[in-house]
Amino acid sequence: MKTIRAEDEQGQLTTEQIREVVREAVGELSTVRSVLVIHNDYSRHDYTHIVAPLLYQALESRGLERFDSLNASGTHRPMTQAELIEKLGLNPASHPKIGTMFNHEFDSPEQLEHVFDIPADFVAEKTNGNLSQVLSVGVNKLLFADYDLIVAINATVPHEALGYSGGTKMFFPGVSNPEVIALLHWAAVLMGIPQLIGRADNPARDVVNEGSKHIFAKIGDTPVLSLNMVYTEDQNHAVLPKGLFAAYGFDGFKDAHRYAADLSSRLHIIYLDRAMDVVVQQLPTMYDEVWTAGKGSYKLQRDGVLAEGAEIVLFAPHIHCFHSNERMDQEIRRIGYHGLDHVLAFCEQHPDFNKNVAAHVINVRGLGKMVDGVEHFPFKVTLATQISQADCESVGLGYRDPSKLRKEDFQQPGQLWISDGGQWLYARK
Repeated sequence: MKTIRAEDEQGQLTTEQIREVVREAVGELSTVRSVLVIHNDYSRHDYTHIVAPLLYQALESRGLERFDSLNASGTHRPMTQAELIEKLGLNPASHPKIGTMFNHEFDSPEQLEHVFDIPADFVAEKTNGNLSQVLSVGVNKLLFADYDLIVAINATVPHEALGYSGGTKMFFPGVSNPEVIALLHWAAVLMGIPQLIGRADNPARDVVNEGSKHIFAKIGDTPVLSLNMVYTEDQNHAVLPKGLFAAYGFDGFKDAHRYAADLSSRLHIIYLDRAMDVVVQQLPTMYDEVWTAGKGSYKLQRDGVLAEGAEIVLFAPHIHCFHSNERMDQEIRRIGYHGLDHVLAFCEQHPDFNKNVAAHVINVRGLGKMVDGVEHFPFKVTLATQISQADCESVGLGYRDPSKLRKEDFQQPGQLWISDGGQWLYARK
């Protein structure tokens, strides 16, 4: 089936337009008694809450008996039941066919099933020889349960590790094993985040597609539908649906994502006239740990966006930790926020160190350079959160008192205050 498309770059999609895409996408299916819906987590402020109820309604006419969902959280924290209900726009109390709302628990081996090993030579080819290691692909067992239909409601914006989010990323690494998630992010760092983010065709996406191809093969004859969203926000942070692209199967996922990335490139990249001296990223509450709030740093790291010696301020008074998982938080505190050379040396001394954490700290702090044993960075990163000054400085980040930051103090040339921080990619004209 061809990709079903609805997009409105200047305005926004109506509920009826979204309904029609969903209705047409499931129109050729016969009986669908059980469905597994895979969705983004709290760190994507998209319009799943509109799409999921319309999908529920469309499937009711096809004999729906059970509507299960799976939060494709990667290594983010699990969502609460209340958050899942809000995310999906579906409440079991008023939607009787709702089954179980699952969280993907990346660190629970009982949830995972091995699929395929991506050969080391393929990984080496895609990382210019910087990483030569087998990628053992494991994913959540629910993908191979007895469902009549699997639907991935996914969203596309510029993404630090894969160019653009969405598409096959929902499976690999969205519901994958932690080793895969860690190695993919590590591989992206070795390829160079500024060279990946906002570029649809890139070697990191090739690796994801290679793993996903084998996941689709193992799923077999069960139809797998992509509902790929593109969105922006208005000045009040209300989500504006801009595009929805629907298609089936591995090739369909790639086609839908290609359309979505093209629209995203026109909506989500903000071009600046000059390099900035200081940028304040005021981060929304959906980024509730530095692990996710770090997007506010690496979406400013394209060449020419920051002047030499510039400061990125991650302003999030609601954040109290680097990671809500105590073990991950301790690992971040152990290594600190450093550049590539420092982290490579650290990992050589500690070969079992979590590569996902290693990638995270580089992404936030920037690549940097080691000169005569001293790290040098073209910009600095400062936290304005509830994390203390001592804790910030202990991991190599700056500190600002969040109670003293005011938007009106950052209105001079070379200064930029971003109210919807962390969501859009910045570049020079």
